[in-house]
Amino acid sequence: MHADLDPLCFGRVAHFPADTTAGTWIVEHVHNIDHTVAALVPQVFPAYARIFHPPNTIDDETARWADVAAANGTTAHPIMEWGSIVGDWHTSEQEGLWHDSPVRGSLPARTTRALADILRRFTATPDHCWFAHWEGSGYITAPSNYPRLPMPSRAMALFSGSIDLADTQFGADKQFPGGMSAHLWWPDDHAWCVATDIDLMTTYLGASPECVDTVLTDDALEALPATPDQRITWDSDTINPLSSSPSGL
Repeated sequence: MHADLDPLCFGRVAHFPADTTAGTWIVEHVHNIDHTVAALVPQVFPAYARIFHPPNTIDDETARWADVAAANGTTAHPIMEWGSIVGDWHTSEQEGLWHDSPVRGSLPARTTRALADILRRFTATPDHCWFAHWEGSGYITAPSNYPRLPMPSRAMALFSGSIDLADTQFGADKQFPGGMSAHLWWPDDHAWCVATDIDLMTTYLGASPECVDTVLTDDALEALPATPDQRITWDSDTINPLSSSPSGL
């Protein structure tokens, strides 16, 4: 599941930048690890959304967090956490409801494609986007002299290309098709920014109100409004009963 960084991603050409200045605006505007949305997506956008990574059924169909919450007698809301709506972070499945819990640290490829189909309509530069992946994920290895985007505590390898590359799963191959998505991506015109943290089961978007509204109402996605100061930690859910820590500590 570990792969050297290669400019050919599933046969689609990506370009390696000479430096990382294309991401300077993000580094300058994100908060420094304060466990809020603004620590992932720069606080420069008028609207934000939280996109939920879908759990899968035994038939590999996607399920929705809202349905899981309803089945467990808990409440779906913008700051819900998986462990709180299920009742336990360590529950492995719920028969007839979900079989695989939401992927942590990676936006699934089919969810990414649904999101990218919307986002391409809200940028003037869909053919020139930027993608960054944290090398500490263990899914890629970049040469020592390769430029890294200096995000707080998590320097990321950077490449550019069409928005069609958004569903690239780093480290994926025929034997291990899962891989891991980009952790940060945005168009060259800065019209929006998408962030997936390595520890989270959800992805965050900063964009125009029109773009966010489109994401929130698209049936292919499960998304709810977010704010830059919204907490993103496992114990952020203040409506549902707090389960034990996912780490067991």
